[in-house]
Amino acid sequence: MKKFFKFVGLALIIALFYVGFTTYPKLDLISGFSAKSIASGHFIDDRSQEMIEKGDNDIKLIDLATNTIDDAGKFAIASVYGLKERKAIYREGLGATLITEDFDVNKPYEVPKRTKLNNNLPFPYGNLEPKDTLFSNVDYTKLNAAVANSFDKKGEINKRSRSVLVIYKDKVIAERYDTGFNKESKILGWSMTKSITATMFGILQKQGKYDIYKSAPITEWQNDERKTITTNDLLHMNSGLEWEENYSTICDATNMLFQEKDMSRSQLVKPAAFKPNTNWNYSSGTTNLLSGILRSQFRTQQEYLDFWYTDLIDRIGMNSMVIETDMKGNFVGSSYGWATTRDWAKFGLLYLHKGNWNGDQIFDESWAKYVATPTNGSKGDYGGHFWLNAGGRYPDAPRDLYSCNGFQGQKVFIIPSLDLVIVRMGLTEDAKFDVNGMLKGIIGSLNLNTNSKK
Repeated sequence: MKKFFKFVGLALIIALFYVGFTTYPKLDLISGFSAKSIASGHFIDDRSQEMIEKGDNDIKLIDLATNTIDDAGKFAIASVYGLKERKAIYREGLGATLITEDFDVNKPYEVPKRTKLNNNLPFPYGNLEPKDTLFSNVDYTKLNAAVANSFDKKGEINKRSRSVLVIYKDKVIAERYDTGFNKESKILGWSMTKSITATMFGILQKQGKYDIYKSAPITEWQNDERKTITTNDLLHMNSGLEWEENYSTICDATNMLFQEKDMSRSQLVKPAAFKPNTNWNYSSGTTNLLSGILRSQFRTQQEYLDFWYTDLIDRIGMNSMVIETDMKGNFVGSSYGWATTRDWAKFGLLYLHKGNWNGDQIFDESWAKYVATPTNGSKGDYGGHFWLNAGGRYPDAPRDLYSCNGFQGQKVFIIPSLDLVIVRMGLTEDAKFDVNGMLKGIIGSLNLNTNSKK
């Protein structure tokens, strides 16, 4: 019996050692994620700490963090069992930034100059309430049932949708929010922000200031095989550069988001693993590299910050949007865009209308076709920083559907053949939330012939 207890004790010690050895390196990422999430949710959207912990931070391991908010100092701190304390600060105009101990919080910084849309027009081309419109071909009973089915029933925590908005022919035909959220709630789009970043290149191209088909303007690449990589390759995620994106472990993506001061360099320093345009590999590092390339197009930091808002975001009235920056002042174009559901919908409408915003051509019509054209190796699932349905990802939706997608099921669906934009924000991935079912229900309510999928 003594030998048995000795064996059990030894096994327990080994197990504890193994858990500690494998988990300890992750503590920095856990506390980093938690601090950043708490600071962003609280200071950008005025959510309580409890709401954030039960919502955004309700993720395995992330829920181990202990969090503290300092409203006066505008920062949040998180740690795991008192270990690996991380701090995220909030700065008006720049959002929340996860910082390291050597970050100078007193250093002056620029903020984007914002202009609020004020034209006395109803949504979507103004900020007044949308006009009530009834379409004879819309079965509103079916539509409302499909939208309601996207939300949990009382007492359930499965689908975890926060909002669903359906716009048909520029008119809101359905809109619903979960408890605690409304049309003014700013919600993190995660990787939907990638589509915003790509759009900035479409705008520069229309202005005649950038050629995406030329080699990327990166000095460090000019003396090796990477010099042939074009911005077009980067926009299609097929640069051939090494990159690991696996959020279940410590990888290139997690190190970038929770360790790096300058996220634009995380992908830049990676060697080539394949020739350009031969191997599709989804990479958040690539998008932040593109953000860095955008920075290089402007003489000053102020011009770079303003460009995103004056030439796109505020230009189409996405006045709620905030794109957060890293410690070096780069927009984290891969992941950190916040906006209301209605403002995310405006971005979808911009693409539905091929860059034309109520008479203002933001980017060339050809750009909408460009981002929706499949990239080599993606099997029809990916285009130019947008996800596609060309390969039948959603079998009950038209093949011309393309979308902005983000972590935990953030979606802006653009369906040109149906003149339709659908936004869904939530906390569940496709594996747990029936996206195809939602699309099928909404599309089925339109009483249109959707059998021929373009």
